[in-house]
Amino acid sequence: MEKRVIVAVVLSFVVLYAYQAMFAPKPVVRPKSAQTELAKGPAAPGAGQPSLPSGQPSGSGSYGSAGTGAAPDSGSPAAAVVPAAALEVADTEARDIVIETDALRAVFTNRGAALTSWRLNHYRDRAGRPVDLVPQSLPDAAKPFHIETADGAIAARANAALFQVVGGGPSRDEAKGTYLVAFEYREAGGLSVRKTFTIDPARFTVRAAVSAEVGGSPIDVSVAMGPSPGDIETSEKSQYMMGARASLYRDGKVERHDASALLTQPVMEGQLRWAGVDDHYFLSAVLPGAGNVRAEYRPLTTQDAAGQALHTFIGYTVNLPGPGVDATFFLGPKDFDRLKSLDGELVRAIDYGMFAWLVVPLLGALNWVNGYVGNYGWSIIVLTFLINVAIFPLRHKSVVSMKKMQELKPQIDAIQARYGKLKATDPDKQKMNQEVMEVYKKAGVNPASGCVPMLLTMPILFAFYSMLAYSIELRGAPFALWITDLSVYDPFYVAPILTGITMFVQQRMTPQTSADPVQQKMFMLMPVIFTVMFLWAPSGLNIYWLVNNVLAIAQQYFTNRLIGPARPPRQAAERRITKQSNGSV
Repeated sequence: MEKRVIVAVVLSFVVLYAYQAMFAPKPVVRPKSAQTELAKGPAAPGAGQPSLPSGQPSGSGSYGSAGTGAAPDSGSPAAAVVPAAALEVADTEARDIVIETDALRAVFTNRGAALTSWRLNHYRDRAGRPVDLVPQSLPDAAKPFHIETADGAIAARANAALFQVVGGGPSRDEAKGTYLVAFEYREAGGLSVRKTFTIDPARFTVRAAVSAEVGGSPIDVSVAMGPSPGDIETSEKSQYMMGARASLYRDGKVERHDASALLTQPVMEGQLRWAGVDDHYFLSAVLPGAGNVRAEYRPLTTQDAAGQALHTFIGYTVNLPGPGVDATFFLGPKDFDRLKSLDGELVRAIDYGMFAWLVVPLLGALNWVNGYVGNYGWSIIVLTFLINVAIFPLRHKSVVSMKKMQELKPQIDAIQARYGKLKATDPDKQKMNQEVMEVYKKAGVNPASGCVPMLLTMPILFAFYSMLAYSIELRGAPFALWITDLSVYDPFYVAPILTGITMFVQQRMTPQTSADPVQQKMFMLMPVIFTVMFLWAPSGLNIYWLVNNVLAIAQQYFTNRLIGPARPPRQAAERRITKQSNGSV
């Protein structure tokens, strides 16, 4: 029966590995002409972007478009310089407005009234620098909170304009801990744009209110969020590290689309509770509230000098009911508690999979343990120990059942040998099954009792896998010695090798119920297969699996000592009679 258990475990993890390898978002290779636009610098509005339905905003805020902070081209009507005499409200020079707290450093520019940097001070990249969710490797790309309109020339002019900072700078609400910064630009009898931002550094949110008029009449505007969520995880991307993809909540469920799918279907529309772009650990999303929402996604892949894809970015543009935009935007880590405080359904942006219902309490337990231990590596070990204590009865029952099956093996083999030459379709083959079941019945053994208890523990294993693979708590979290980040692989491969060794030991201790040499060879290869699979897995996963194996070996040893070695049926029967006699004395 252990064959079924082992095969179930192997197949389950092979499916997990194959899913990660085959379906993790990969960089999209765009046509060469589109990929080289970034190197050429500013392009015409909407260049290289998917065409839009008539009446919808054009791509004036698209990547590489005019008005992204570069000097306007006087020869382009879209970026034509407005004479100073025609300006009623504007600034005379470009400047930055900085909002800095312990958790966040946000930088707005008055050119286009856009966001140029959004640094998360408590999250570091591999070089030790604060993570910036506005990609700094794309200086000519549209910035978050640029606008788009049906008339690309108007949008380009607004995105190139020098806005006046209302009140001279940001103001702080001491009670709420928020900052308010407002920008205004107005031409005499022409274009007028106002943008107001309320920044909550503790929640990593921006409440953006954007409106525009031409000749005193309101016009429909969209907010472009530019490439998101940043260029943080480029070098670490693998089957265990998810790249950028669209993520949204519509009709009661989460939708996720990789960059290749967005090339053919870039527009998502409807009652979107939230919509944005995420990668493995970070999210940029709009929480629009009620009403119909239109989100257009725009993938972009950068290349190195050899033409190899470096990083896939995905930007998105939001259009809400009414002429303006008034909504909350989140740009921050996919931290469960923080997302839940914003919207109970926003936590589903974290892709915990089908066992999310079990991952959530496990994550709560891990954080609870870490509150006492103070080290996520040791917290994983403690929680793994507690889980093994909880499932000890199931494992013990499974081992006892397999021991009984092993004792009956000679009888089962003899029955199968008698019917070995019969075809599976032969009616007499049913007699073999009846005889086998009769042997089990007389011995009081359920053939499934060795497999079912182990299968009942599988959801816990998968949930633990998902929790450790996608929880940002482990990103950059050190353990001990050479393991300085539990979210990346062991640099010296010590943990996966030890995992393979403990799997081999555990396999040798497991009761064998099959003498098939092919199956035995397959079982011998299992530790090797799993070792290879876990070589590049996050260290947190390796620590969990290693500790789980060690505890399983200890339990196996305890159970073997308790019930003794497997014996032939006659000896087993005599042993049971002896135990009954001793118990009656």
